[in-house]
Amino acid sequence: MTETDTPAPRQAQAITPPTLLELFLAFCKMSLSGFGGVLPWARRQMIEERRWLTVAEFNELFSLAQFLPGANVVNMSVVFGSRFGGPVGAALALLGLMGPPVLIVVVLAYFYAQYGDLDLLRRALSGIAASAAGLIIATTMKMAGPLFSKPYTTAPLIVALAFVAVAIFRLPLPYVLLTLVPLSIGLAYLRLRA
Repeated sequence: MTETDTPAPRQAQAITPPTLLELFLAFCKMSLSGFGGVLPWARRQMIEERRWLTVAEFNELFSLAQFLPGANVVNMSVVFGSRFGGPVGAALALLGLMGPPVLIVVVLAYFYAQYGDLDLLRRALSGIAASAAGLIIATTMKMAGPLFSKPYTTAPLIVALAFVAVAIFRLPLPYVLLTLVPLSIGLAYLRLRA
């Protein structure tokens, strides 16, 4: 195989930008698929199925969403929607993400108030919680892969420092972020200058 025969990695941001209807329907699908968390389904939808983002673009978008106050996936839907559809796209992505689950939760809350003391229901909810935890762990591992695959990166150091500070020393997350974000930016800047 020659160099011209090898397929080039996908560099484009999107094959075709989503229409407003596609944006709304995609976020509806994500919200209806995401029992226990929408992040795994959002990642699959945006990267693998629709090819609207690369892995690096998704990670950058999710990092921004985590840094903003509020729920991560909600922030991500607003930023992503505005990227492709302006304010209307942001509103439609948010409505698609939040609308169906709110309706379902209102209906389920009514039924839970009526039948919540059933043992079968408690066992079912325990199983759903376990599967949601597994999805979160799997998605975290997928997202962390690119961070650890690049040579000479400081990402593993920052991840380790964050883990030690929050999980072991039990430092408040805002203080950890206020310390590690500037450190991470500074290390990335120094690496780019070198």
